[in-house]
Amino acid sequence: MEKLVIEGGKPLKGTIRIQGAKNAALPILAASVLAEGTTILENVPDLLDIRVMLDILRAIGCKAEHKNETVHIDTTGLNSFHIPADLMTQMRSSIFLMGPLVARLGSVRVYQPGGCAIGERKINLHLDGLRALGAEIEESCGMIHCRAEKLTGTDIYLDFPSVGATENIMMAAAAADGMTIIHNAAREPEIQDLQNFLCAMGARIYGAGTGTITIEGITRFTPCTYRIIPDRIVTGTLMVAAAATRGNVTLERVIPSHVTSLIHVLRRSGVQITVSGDIMNVQCHTRPKRVERVITSPFPAFPTDLQSLLMVLLSLADGLSIIKETVFEGRFKHVDELSRMGADILIDLNTAFIRGVPRLYGATVEATDLRAGAALVVAGLAAHGTTVVEQIQHIDRGYDRLEQLLGSLGAVITRTSLDSAVRPETEPEPERASNPRTGTARANG
Repeated sequence: MEKLVIEGGKPLKGTIRIQGAKNAALPILAASVLAEGTTILENVPDLLDIRVMLDILRAIGCKAEHKNETVHIDTTGLNSFHIPADLMTQMRSSIFLMGPLVARLGSVRVYQPGGCAIGERKINLHLDGLRALGAEIEESCGMIHCRAEKLTGTDIYLDFPSVGATENIMMAAAAADGMTIIHNAAREPEIQDLQNFLCAMGARIYGAGTGTITIEGITRFTPCTYRIIPDRIVTGTLMVAAAATRGNVTLERVIPSHVTSLIHVLRRSGVQITVSGDIMNVQCHTRPKRVERVITSPFPAFPTDLQSLLMVLLSLADGLSIIKETVFEGRFKHVDELSRMGADILIDLNTAFIRGVPRLYGATVEATDLRAGAALVVAGLAAHGTTVVEQIQHIDRGYDRLEQLLGSLGAVITRTSLDSAVRPETEPEPERASNPRTGTARANG
């Protein structure tokens, strides 16, 4: 097992290019099986989740090579509709292969997917959508078998604008007979990127980015070369990291409209943000201000994936801030870890009350999921002393060598093995007293 060891208290400074979006690349990798031949995808980050998806594609007969942020996928040898259980359980996004495989092969056998434990994420919307298109689905002992001699277009209404369900339905409907209309569709930028990729292969899809997506099914797809959009969550991570460390960071190859809600919140907190095309500068030289209320919700509202990161910044703000989480009920697992670092946070059901403290202090903490792990790294960058972040395999699922990324901006952060990790010294820790309001330890002063 590996850890990240962080020497905090150093402002991030410099210029950095944003990696490709994991959440756009994964469904696009899955969609590549719709076309027989070789598809080339550019700007694909080297992440654990990407590696698992490529292993799945190889397991079902495809050839896949990932080098220098470019993936070559040859689907000519696709010969299996069975996704191995050991790979399926490593990553939730493996469920994306249901739609394109049933469309191309007429059958797919999968298992309940794995991924971060951030709350209940049922796949019933995926299955209901495929059933509406004419697929028959059998579920038994955790295995799901979906088959269809023919998919037929129809009107589909999603009870919740699920990103994954929208994408799975789009991929299956792209090969269905007739027209499909998805109502209450997810509007995330990754949906738009999938539409653009499918259209580059010959699909006829309109409306991605709105609540209604129209798909006219076709019978043949053509392999293509396509470039993945930049990652808006990595963009947001670096924006918050710059603000929390009171740094000055310039981000290149960003799409500012993808992080509009975060820009708005950070500016309310006193962070200076300037935008010029695909270049963004983030500066913060004083203690951030409190933000009265932030509510997570599907795009274009504030993203749940940035909630834990924003909480780190507000933990250092002057005053009381409130965050309400409406997407995943398990998204506050990082709070106990932040409390170890001196944060003053009270959780009441799905709402966090954050009373800012002058500073955080280094501690040994554990990444409970991908975004919580990133938040703890940012907390360590802003903290006084040494922070050790354990269970960093979660972080590797969404960030391409995060320690190198941050190190290029002046962070003192190293990846080390479990046995050689340096634990924080106790001397820099402030005297702590029990905080009767939160029930957690709080730094005096």
